[in-house]
Amino acid sequence: MAKLTYAGAGVDIDAGNALVDRIKPAAKATARPGVMASLGGFGAFFDPRAAGFTDPILVAATDGVGTKLRIAIDTGKVDTVGIDLVAMCVNDLLCQGAEPLFFLDYFATGKLETEAAAAVIEGIAKGCAEANCALIGGETAEMPGMYPAGDFDLAGFTVGAVERDQTLPADVAEGDVLLGLASDGVHSNGYSLVRRTVEQAGLTWQDAAPFGKASVAEELLRPTRIYVAPVLKAIRAGGVHAAAHITGGGLSENLPRVLPEGLGATVDLDAWTLPDVFRWLVAEAELDEAEALKTYNCGIGMVLAVAPERAEALAELLRAEGETVFTLGKVAPGSGVSYTGTLT
Repeated sequence: MAKLTYAGAGVDIDAGNALVDRIKPAAKATARPGVMASLGGFGAFFDPRAAGFTDPILVAATDGVGTKLRIAIDTGKVDTVGIDLVAMCVNDLLCQGAEPLFFLDYFATGKLETEAAAAVIEGIAKGCAEANCALIGGETAEMPGMYPAGDFDLAGFTVGAVERDQTLPADVAEGDVLLGLASDGVHSNGYSLVRRTVEQAGLTWQDAAPFGKASVAEELLRPTRIYVAPVLKAIRAGGVHAAAHITGGGLSENLPRVLPEGLGATVDLDAWTLPDVFRWLVAEAELDEAEALKTYNCGIGMVLAVAPERAEALAELLRAEGETVFTLGKVAPGSGVSYTGTLT
């Protein structure tokens, strides 16, 4: 009978330990007030009071990157999907008025390739640093037989906090102004349709993108925008009643999630110009307007419902923080989202 080992069965514990050592500096660089331990323990401590909170409510979110990973894996460009992972989680926390505190990742693969894994996790650390969110732990799972060679999957988990009397949504009222913050492209939703559209167009990932200046892959792998710093500043300035992260379901399904019963939203599609990547995706797939608006963010990554008397000041604050801001419409009696104008 042959002598067996765990490494011989496809799991290399030494490679996992080498990865932990490799990423420790990146994780350490994300430390913020409240962190109480470094990587390596069975769990991680965080003290919300040390982070400046008096009577905090904890808020948790989890998400992934979806089939955008397929493009990253197929092209070997995996250094930005970690940013996507963080963004998808921390932007959701903002919608509750919460400040992201810490983040944990789950990286699963068939065979651990240290360089590729390190590039992904260093991207996660970069996203955490941008969100002022500490990377305090995670799990690297090597599972031979579960994933084809070179494949991996990602999941992220984040916890934030908000003072008990400052949760969102709150006080949303008829007449509130909807401020839309521009996206940085497709972000991390709709990629099953994106990939089908690229295939139908007969393009490869290395071809020059008909909707940008770089290759198809580079344009489509632009990371999801992290809205944490500017939106928290706007919330703390007063007048923000709700925030909606425009992810799967687009404007049509995400805006109603933050509106109380009896209120809907009116959105003027002429308030912004459809970015080139969406113009191409819509035209190539022959999407009708309703399908586009519930599949893609269509150029709007976050929407804030704000008090009318604060709308101009908050828009200026957000622009000063580097955001491109559009006045999309208003909160109105009814339900769902009604559109005027044309998506062009």
